[in-house]
Amino acid sequence: MAGRVIVADIGIPPSVVASLDGLDLRVNTPESLRPLLPSRPRDAHKGAFGHVLVVAGSRGKTGAAHLAACGALRSGAGLVTVATPASCQQTVAGMGPEYMTEGLSETRAGTLAADAVEAVLAFPASVIAVGPGLGSGDGVRSVLRSLVERSRAPLVLDADALNAFAGDVGRLAAREGQTIVITPHPGEMARLLGTSTAGVQASRLEAARTLAASNRVFVVLKGHGTVVATPDGRAAVNPTGNPGMATGGTGDVLTGMIAGWLAQGVDADTACRLGVYLHGAAGDLAALAEGEVSMTAGDLVRRIGAATVALMTPGASAERR
Repeated sequence: MAGRVIVADIGIPPSVVASLDGLDLRVNTPESLRPLLPSRPRDAHKGAFGHVLVVAGSRGKTGAAHLAACGALRSGAGLVTVATPASCQQTVAGMGPEYMTEGLSETRAGTLAADAVEAVLAFPASVIAVGPGLGSGDGVRSVLRSLVERSRAPLVLDADALNAFAGDVGRLAAREGQTIVITPHPGEMARLLGTSTAGVQASRLEAARTLAASNRVFVVLKGHGTVVATPDGRAAVNPTGNPGMATGGTGDVLTGMIAGWLAQGVDADTACRLGVYLHGAAGDLAALAEGEVSMTAGDLVRRIGAATVALMTPGASAERR
């Protein structure tokens, strides 16, 4: 009803805002995010931009692994490898030539076996993105809990990686010096906190900040006005995105995008904010081209580049008008 809403600086000195008690709340804008984009030296090589290991997929859910890998590649990761149950490896490899694949030990049901964790921990990854399409079961749960307890690489956890900690969220806490990013939708958040989806939606900001502070993790609470909350109490609300993104696979893309930015060496708060802003902006471009009803996660992937160019260009914007 308001038409176009513009967030504008009215001249309050940043030092005054910083001195106020209470919530440190920001809004993701092109002006605030553009200076955070890492530059690329002329003599750069792929090794300079990190290696993302995507632990994802299971029998019947290989597409989730592919989408997460594409999100990481489109966000600038130098190398991406998808680690997936061995019986899924050939299928995942056939979906995309730009990433590598690694087969992991599996159960008869085509999900990860418990001993797969050793191969994941041994992999020389800059960042490990875990969860899309993994499915459930004791083996999967064992792998996920061992990764959180033992991994030295930053972790981005989504989907089934979060469900493994439902009712036992204390085991999700980050150790000293460990970086963990979780990307729940409201239902997954409710399972982690032992409450209802309606309860989470009624106090999204408080729920995200509470979980981030109590477990020392970075929380990306997805949905309209995605919230990024940090362990030290900061929070940011994201304005990009649209209802057309409520379709299977878009969350998998976001998991890969955040991992891709982390792999390039930016801090976790910046990686989350860039990831959610560009994810929503790409979704807005996809909706303009395909319509909210018809757009798919693949349509979003194909617009990440255009959204990134718009963010890098002063005066341009990929947000919906």
